[in-house]
Amino acid sequence: MFYAIRHFTRFRYSHPVWQSAMELRMQPRSENTQRCFTFQLSISPQSRVFSYQDHFGNFVHHFDVPGQHRQLTITADALVGVEVPTPLPESLGPAAWQELDAMIEREDYWDMLMPSRFARTSPELEALAQEVGVVERAGREPLELLTTLNSRLYQYFSYVKSSTGVNSAVEDAIRSRQGVCQDFAHTMIAMVRNLRIPCRYVSGYLHRDPGHADRSDEGATHAWVEALLPHIGWVGFDPTNNLIVGGRHIRTAIGRDYSDVSPTVGTMKGTAETELQVRVRVTPSDAVLPPDKEFAADEEWSHFLENNQQAEKVQAQQQQQQ
Repeated sequence: MFYAIRHFTRFRYSHPVWQSAMELRMQPRSENTQRCFTFQLSISPQSRVFSYQDHFGNFVHHFDVPGQHRQLTITADALVGVEVPTPLPESLGPAAWQELDAMIEREDYWDMLMPSRFARTSPELEALAQEVGVVERAGREPLELLTTLNSRLYQYFSYVKSSTGVNSAVEDAIRSRQGVCQDFAHTMIAMVRNLRIPCRYVSGYLHRDPGHADRSDEGATHAWVEALLPHIGWVGFDPTNNLIVGGRHIRTAIGRDYSDVSPTVGTMKGTAETELQVRVRVTPSDAVLPPDKEFAADEEWSHFLENNQQAEKVQAQQQQQQ
């Protein structure tokens, strides 16, 4: 399946700011069953964009805006092909734990085994592990244990939009029994690492369709986890929706937790309140077409971007007067 993706981000400032510097992790990865065919960034005010790959293999684009501005908009367009992964086996066999330990001994999975900023143990997390019955390895092989944990976290948490923030600790979600996809992922990662299974955070997009009762928010990015299993490699689990990751998940970046994969990270000079607006659209495509053609017929987006262009013209006029 091909997907055309548009990821729109707008920062509005209550007073003019300057010397904005921004890093973006928005380009979908090309590996395994996923390939990114086209990717294009549009920045306003217009800026020269540079790029590199970080140590996790994520594409990072960065730019700066030296002049005064009261609005910064970023539009990322991508066209991605995703194949449905091979179905998982029913069991990994009685020697799976020993094989997993041997893999960990042979290769370096340190980053994905140790606690990180948002995925770490705590009394609340240990109590939750007891409640959902996932405290130790004994009694279940790795795939069965991970599938069970994925399902039980889905049952434990209610998905409530804006119930937590990007800097919230997992304890906040555990105590309230509600959160967003970031909280589901951080909680599962911390528990899985406590069982000595390498586990990492994945950010990206989920294509929603009427045939699936997805709980994650439409129009936003999504997050899930990947755990390392013998004979298979990295396997994706989506505890927000109780899914094994398949052909509807589009991977953008991987890391230890959210702090490694945030779509936008930046600084600016000036004293101003910031209003952030983010919109995401994932559209199925029958053929490899440039993203602009995919979105040209989208009246909602056309109206949305037309208003944005008018705001940019006003901003340009104000800068000329200054």
